[in-house]
Amino acid sequence: MGIKGCATGIALTAVVAFLTACHAPPPRPAPSPQAPAQAPAPAASPAPPGPPAGGPTPTANFRIDSARSELRVYVYRAGPMAALGHNHVIANRALEGWVRYAGALEGAAFELQVPCAGFSVDEPVMRSAAGKDFGEAVDAEARRGTLDNMLGASVLDAASHPTILVRSLELTGTPPHLNASVSIELAGHASRHLVPFDLVATSDLLHARGVLELKQSSLGLTPFSIFLGALRVEDTMRLEFDLNAVR
Repeated sequence: MGIKGCATGIALTAVVAFLTACHAPPPRPAPSPQAPAQAPAPAASPAPPGPPAGGPTPTANFRIDSARSELRVYVYRAGPMAALGHNHVIANRALEGWVRYAGALEGAAFELQVPCAGFSVDEPVMRSAAGKDFGEAVDAEARRGTLDNMLGASVLDAASHPTILVRSLELTGTPPHLNASVSIELAGHASRHLVPFDLVATSDLLHARGVLELKQSSLGLTPFSIFLGALRVEDTMRLEFDLNAVR
């Protein structure tokens, strides 16, 4: 095979890897066996502590209703060669957690647990509902490849960190329009974010809905990129959540 043929083969291999792995960054390098052991790098300063973990307490008077709650994440292709990739819609309907709320923001708090095992990728119904940016069909093998890479050690590292934890730090605003300062713990990395949402509250039900954009890099993730960025995954994701909590 000539030089031109080799270059073409390498390019096709990289494109196939992108289409099946999508937003998986390169594997984290293992330390050289000959190199002496080094002390781990200092951890980033943790976000201010939120409510204690461990599930509802006597004052946490609502629990997340998994049967009526959903998180959706929209991930977009980018770069001059973006047409060779796919946009993805990712969902999780296995959400758990608790809410403490008595009609006032003072003393209110919540914790949301997002199990990595609950994620699904590119369900045909979800893609159809997501609009023209998700109109391309994605077959079952490609969906499975994307999910496997997303859960792998290079991205969510679900084997070591099976749950994404979202804890409230502060709630502000005037109902129904509120903002939550939250700590997100994902794949061993903690970060702080501001999440706007609308809340409808009754004596027996809390219904929270919100939409926000979040950068993968702000969560400690590295968006996938090849060909010097000509084919890559956009750093910014769109998140939509619809949560119901019952007494």
